[in-house]
Amino acid sequence: MSKILKNIYLVSGFLLFILIFAVILGLSLGSSQNNMKDILYFLMGDHEKNPMLTSIIWQIRFPRVILAAVVGASLSLGGLVFQALLRNPLAEPYILGISGGSAIGAIIGILAGLARFPGVCIFAFTGSMATLGLVLIMGSGESSLKKDSLLLSGVMINAFCSSVITFLISLSQDSRIHNILFWLMGDMSLPDLKQAGLLTLIVFPCFILIFRLSHVMNLMLMGQEMAQTMGVNIKVITLTLLAATSLMISATVSYCGLLGFVGLVIPHLLRLIFGPDHRVLVPACILGGGAYMIFCDILARILPQQGEMPTGVITAMIGAPLFIYLLKRSKT
Repeated sequence: MSKILKNIYLVSGFLLFILIFAVILGLSLGSSQNNMKDILYFLMGDHEKNPMLTSIIWQIRFPRVILAAVVGASLSLGGLVFQALLRNPLAEPYILGISGGSAIGAIIGILAGLARFPGVCIFAFTGSMATLGLVLIMGSGESSLKKDSLLLSGVMINAFCSSVITFLISLSQDSRIHNILFWLMGDMSLPDLKQAGLLTLIVFPCFILIFRLSHVMNLMLMGQEMAQTMGVNIKVITLTLLAATSLMISATVSYCGLLGFVGLVIPHLLRLIFGPDHRVLVPACILGGGAYMIFCDILARILPQQGEMPTGVITAMIGAPLFIYLLKRSKT
């Protein structure tokens, strides 16, 4: 067994253990408290002892945990891809405005009365691609992307997207405005196993595609000229990765709203622990991002004394200080 394959198995095994722990914890905690022993019995197939627990887990907690895991994996992997393509550790779908563009498209789709899949998702994908094009145009020089201008362009476009979202909501007399506002802050309170499964079917092929291109992402970090001399078609690979990432982000945003900084926190943390090799980082981001989002969603559920808060509040409270720290460190 090669060394890199061994590293992939070791890292994936370790993070899979954390993900399984997060899933069990997510199934255990809620308004109706259950200990882990009950949950373990349930997972081993003992469903008849406690019919109420069975109903709560299957109808509420299990879809929510699955949804959180898929969303966390998609957002963290999206951040990793953007950071590799743009060679900027601060690049992240939310900061660059890609999530904001997806949200604009999703809101237009929601207000038009379209179904979440595929109608709202298609609108969200169109919005993400449009904002991505704007970021690249505004942040690019004549021959290469500039680090600071790219980041500033993303921040400006993100602010513009926020104003457009507010404008769209202010024009609407729709009775679902409250739900839309709650959704914009990152909402996982309305889980649906069928739609969570559909979201998984959309993003899973993207996971496989990005993992197959992880070695090419390593080569691209060495510089475009070096990668081209080693046989990498830069334009085709870049467009493929951007399309797959935008599809993942738009699908998650169309379902859960804006969950910021996930694509910054997880790739940065995992890169510090496991190194820069994308063949290791891609599966690590999928498993680690899933576990991280489940933990954030648990905090969103248990911290308020009554009800719950949007999960996006937790991700922003964790991610924003880290972003400021990274920004300050990048200038030293």
